[in-house]
Amino acid sequence: MTNKGPVSNFIDRHYRHFNAAALKDAAIGYETHINKGGKMMVTLAGAMSTAELGVSFAEMIRQGKVDIISCTGANLEEDLMNLVAHSHYQRIPHYRDLTPQEEWDLLEKGLNRVTDTCIPEEEAFRRLQQHIHALWKEADDKGERYFPHEYMYKMILSGVLEQYYEIDPKNSWMIAAAEKNIPIVVGGWEDSTMGNIFASYVIKNEIKASTMKSGIEYMVELSNWYRANSSGAGVGFFQIGGGIAGDFPICVVPMMYQDLEWHDVPFWAYFCQISDSTTSYGSYSGAVPNEKITWGKLGIDTPKFIVESDATIVAPLIFAWILGW
Repeated sequence: MTNKGPVSNFIDRHYRHFNAAALKDAAIGYETHINKGGKMMVTLAGAMSTAELGVSFAEMIRQGKVDIISCTGANLEEDLMNLVAHSHYQRIPHYRDLTPQEEWDLLEKGLNRVTDTCIPEEEAFRRLQQHIHALWKEADDKGERYFPHEYMYKMILSGVLEQYYEIDPKNSWMIAAAEKNIPIVVGGWEDSTMGNIFASYVIKNEIKASTMKSGIEYMVELSNWYRANSSGAGVGFFQIGGGIAGDFPICVVPMMYQDLEWHDVPFWAYFCQISDSTTSYGSYSGAVPNEKITWGKLGIDTPKFIVESDATIVAPLIFAWILGW
């Protein structure tokens, strides 16, 4: 291959069958789509920010390989938590052997475990909460309203967090997204830690709930963006994991076609999901892509890929291919 680095050449030589071939096919499909002028949505489920996907994903954003992001509220905040409190994280490689008492001991130390990594929420939020609260309160006092990610963009771009940086900022995908002002969609933000904290201020009558724009408004914003960007080669959908990060945005197409009766709305133009969810009765995350045809999300000819593997292994490799590493 020309203009490809050692990782891509390794994939090209060795990844020939089964999930390995699916990985390479999906990477080629992604690259082909954007080279034709298509747009790409990337969705982040699970704890991909805690898994430090930003090391590769931030560069994807900087190089213009991502046009819009859908993620959980946890992934928004966990990228920033890693940014400002990285030295306080603890890795637990023997996590499978922990007893309930050992798990409780971690809780009492303020360490919330995600598989083999403990997030120091107290340390992270001591550095984030005062700054994000100031932005929420300022907007509330002025009668202004913003989306969750917009408050975070304001916080990042203000520079107030720079004093706390504990990783190279080039490895924070939220910094890369803020600097390019990439649109983000966050379904169910309320179940994140920051969402819980915001709700606590609402309960205490310190901030109005309406100061935070809602999930319905995210869907409306996404429909406007999709209408404006789906001509030509269309918009692709690259889904990392399952859950609301993927389920929420993919529904925008059938919503516009079926509920608004805008019959000129094109299907998603590319689809790939990385998932280790087992295909089973009623499992949406584990459903094969063809099932989405019956829901009006994908067309018969939409390029469709599914890589049944660990996203922390697969996503960086696909990104490496697209980046030419």
